[in-house]
Amino acid sequence: MTTKQYFEHTATSIAVLERPELKKRIKNFKGRFKLDFTDDYLDSLTVDRLRHVLLAAMINARSHY
Repeated sequence: MTTKQYFEHTATSIAVLERPELKKRIKNFKGRFKLDFTDDYLDSLTVDRLRHVLLAAMINARSHY
């Protein structure tokens, strides 16, 4: 999959996720770096911001393969 295709697929799949699933994926993120956010902090973010955090992490992790 090309970088553009990966981005489009990933962005589309994240766009439909709701808060509980976004939090779960952020807290259980498996990449070359660990995401270490508290529940209180994640609860303070909007759903759009949670999507942004997850998308950025996934794109960053992908760019190092």
